Amino acid sequence: MNVLYICADWGIPIRGFKGASVHVREFVDALARGGNEVWLLCTDRGEGNPDPHATVIEIEPQLSQERREKEAARLGLAFDPQDVAMCHELDKLSYDTEFAARALAELAERQFRPDVVYERYSLFHASGASIARTFEVPYVLEVNSPLIEEQERYRVLRLKALAQEMQTRCFREADSLITVSEPLKQYLQAHGIAADRVSCLANGVDTRRFHPDIDPEPIRTRYSLGKQPVVGFLGSLKPWHGMDFLLDAMVQLRRRQRDQRLLIVGEGPGLEHIRERVRSDALEEDVLLAGKVRHEEMPAYLAAMDLTVAPYSAEQPFYFSPLKVLESLAAGRPVVAPRLGQLNELIDHGVTGLLYDAGDLEALVESLHSLLSDPRRRIVMGANARRHAVASLSWDSVVARAVKIMGQHPVAA
Repeated sequence: MNVLYICADWGIPIRGFKGASVHVREFVDALARGGNEVWLLCTDRGEGNPDPHATVIEIEPQLSQERREKEAARLGLAFDPQDVAMCHELDKLSYDTEFAARALAELAERQFRPDVVYERYSLFHASGASIARTFEVPYVLEVNSPLIEEQERYRVLRLKALAQEMQTRCFREADSLITVSEPLKQYLQAHGIAADRVSCLANGVDTRRFHPDIDPEPIRTRYSLGKQPVVGFLGSLKPWHGMDFLLDAMVQLRRRQRDQRLLIVGEGPGLEHIRERVRSDALEEDVLLAGKVRHEEMPAYLAAMDLTVAPYSAEQPFYFSPLKVLESLAAGRPVVAPRLGQLNELIDHGVTGLLYDAGDLEALVESLHSLLSDPRRRIVMGANARRHAVASLSWDSVVARAVKIMGQHPVAA
C-alpha cells in the first residue's frame, strides 16, 4: 500500500526528541516494515535523530507580515502586529491555505500516488482531507490529544472559534478516525462523531530496539552510579508530568534510604525549575539530569535503570498513551505510576509494576521504596513486563491494525 502520512504540526520536528516526534518515526517505520511505501509530508523535518524509513518532504512555512495581514483580511479580523499569539495563529492559517497545493505539486513532480492519506491531527490545519479527495482515496485522521483544550490551558489561543470550526471539519471529513486512548474516543463522540467511526489503538514500542539484554555499565560509568539502585524518569518535562511531586517523593525517600539515585532523561519547559528544586532541596547527590538524549540511545539509559516512574498529575483528563511506559516495559523495567487512564491497562499492579492513587505522595514513596529495597522483586517484575510488551505492545501489531482500518472504509462522498 502507498501511504501518504501527513504531520503538519509546527511543534513536532520529525527528527526531534519529544514523544510526538518518536511516535511519528516509530509508526512510519512499522508501516515500512509491513511492506508499505510511505511518503511523509511535514512542516518541520528537524534534527537530532535519523529520518524514518520514508520519503520525507518538508513543506516549509513561508512567513511574512504581508501574509499575516492578508490572512486577517480574508477572515475579517482586526490585525495587531504586536499580538505575538495572534500572529502565530495567522501564520498557521496562511500556511494551511497553501499546504494542499504545495503538497500536491511536490507529489505530482515526483509521481507518487497514494492509496490512503493518513494524517496526525494538528491545530489550525485542515488540508489533509482535500489532498485525499484529490486522489480519491480514504482519509484517516489520528487524534492524539484534545489540542484546543491543551492550547487554552497551557499556552494562548486567540482564534478559538475558528480552531473549533476547523477541528469539526477535520473530524467530519475523515473516513475513519484513530485515537490512542479511550478518553480521546469519548472526546470525539462528545464532538458528534459516531462511535463506529472511531478506533482506539494504544501506542506501541519497538521491542527489538528496547530489550533487557543491553549492557548497563557505559551509562552507569558515565554518571558514576556504581551499584546504587536507580529510579529513571523519561520525558519532556511538561507541567502534567508531575516532576515537583516526584522530587517531593525523593526528599521523603532519602529519609528512609540514602543509596538510591534518580536519573532524569529529557528536557523541556520545566528543566530550570527542576534544577532550582534540586538545589533548594539539597538533592544534588540524589538527582542526576541527563538532558536531551537521542532516541537511539534511550535503550542504553533504560539499561542503567532498575525501575522507572511516570508520576503524572491528576489535574486533567488522562488521555495519554505514554511511550515512556511502553519503552520501560519492553526494556524489562518495572514501572511505578498512578492509577490514571491507560496506565491501569498497561501496568499490571504487582506483576509488571506498581500503581498508586494519583496525588498520594506517601503511596508513591512506599511504592518506590518497596522496589528499591527488593532487587529480586524488581527482576521478576521486569521479566513479566518484557513478556507482556513482546506479546501485546509492539508497534508492528499496532500498525497492522491501523493498516486494516485504513482500508475498511469507503471514500466519503
